[in-house]
Amino acid sequence: MPERAPRKDAARNRAAALAAADALFAGSRSPGEITMADIAAAAGVGKGTLFRAFGDRTGLIRALYEARLQPLSDAVEDGPPPLGPATPPVERLPALLDALLCFKLDNRHLAMALEGTGADSPYRTAYYERWHALLAELLQGVRGMTGHDFTAHALLAATRADLVEHLAGAQHVTRDELRARLADHTARITGTVAPRETP
Repeated sequence: MPERAPRKDAARNRAAALAAADALFAGSRSPGEITMADIAAAAGVGKGTLFRAFGDRTGLIRALYEARLQPLSDAVEDGPPPLGPATPPVERLPALLDALLCFKLDNRHLAMALEGTGADSPYRTAYYERWHALLAELLQGVRGMTGHDFTAHALLAATRADLVEHLAGAQHVTRDELRARLADHTARITGTVAPRETP
């Protein structure tokens, strides 16, 4: 029985830290400036508690990001069309990219914070590797495309948090327009739909 209290405290502290970090990143224009000390103070826990729970700042951000990403990951792994595995590649590929773009738009503060942790390149994270592998596999199934490994990287680059932030934040491109531009870009690359005429 005595062992249960620390576990409950640890779970409560972890939840408080994630909530505090989420609020701080959401309210900051410079996510990179938010420190573990800031998060600990906002969560009402010691800084050492954060390091024990998450390892470091990047670990905390990754835990929060992955918790937010989980519903989308579940839909991709086991969900119905158009995201689920039963969907034909030609339909699933643009749907996945659209869902990822929407996720980045809805979680810009977290995505910027995670992708901005220089020592932990987004290209070396497990979630990036999963998305890249899936897109490369789908590209292979779209008209037998070649060069799919590089193309998958190029398509994912269109959903990078810094680009999404620049377009949506600095240039005020609307959500609908961003989604339409990404769909058009994907169609041009895969050759699945005739590109829209430009004026």
